[in-house]
Amino acid sequence: MEFQYDVVLNSMPQLMKGVKLTIEITFYGLIGGTLLGILTGLFQAYKVPVLNWIAFTYVAFIRGTPIVVQAMFVYFALPLALGIRMNALNAAIMVLSVNAGAYIAEIVRGAVLSINKGLVDAGLALGLSRLQVIMSVVGPLAFRRMIPPLGNQFIISLKDTSLFIVIGVGELTRQGQEIMASTFRALEVWTAVAILYMVMTTTLALSLRLLERRMKIL
Repeated sequence: MEFQYDVVLNSMPQLMKGVKLTIEITFYGLIGGTLLGILTGLFQAYKVPVLNWIAFTYVAFIRGTPIVVQAMFVYFALPLALGIRMNALNAAIMVLSVNAGAYIAEIVRGAVLSINKGLVDAGLALGLSRLQVIMSVVGPLAFRRMIPPLGNQFIISLKDTSLFIVIGVGELTRQGQEIMASTFRALEVWTAVAILYMVMTTTLALSLRLLERRMKIL
């Protein structure tokens, strides 16, 4: 089969719309997921009463169910169960936030628990409050150790946006599917889609690698 480059060129405007929406979902989803993950991870690391168990249940439920099922539940089942209806884009951002938050919580918990207890004791012995120890000693060290696994999670979340095709979000994969349905040129369309995902994930990976070097990961 001859590769028709004009199909790729003609499809590029529509594919770029999908790229823009993919980046938008990933950006807002990861902001929500990071905030949720930090809070949940700290609740678990410091065993905050009641909140620790809520966080444990949340992480276990999200990690135990596929993101496709979570998306379909939020978009199709939630309106029936609670009368809460949202458009596909908002549902995708919410699901990505909740899903990424559970995995980021485990990263945060692991990084905090990896800090040598002797450093915490030394900070307390110097007269610092526990909050000051967390902010000045544990926080900076833990953050440096979180960056590599956080980078992996960010890339996974970006690729997970392709699964929101099941609720009709017009992200990159959805745009590729629509173009293929009208042109019947699967080779050209999916090659272009794959390359665009590669460009996005590689850019994100290189940015995080640069951040790792600047932070001098321990």
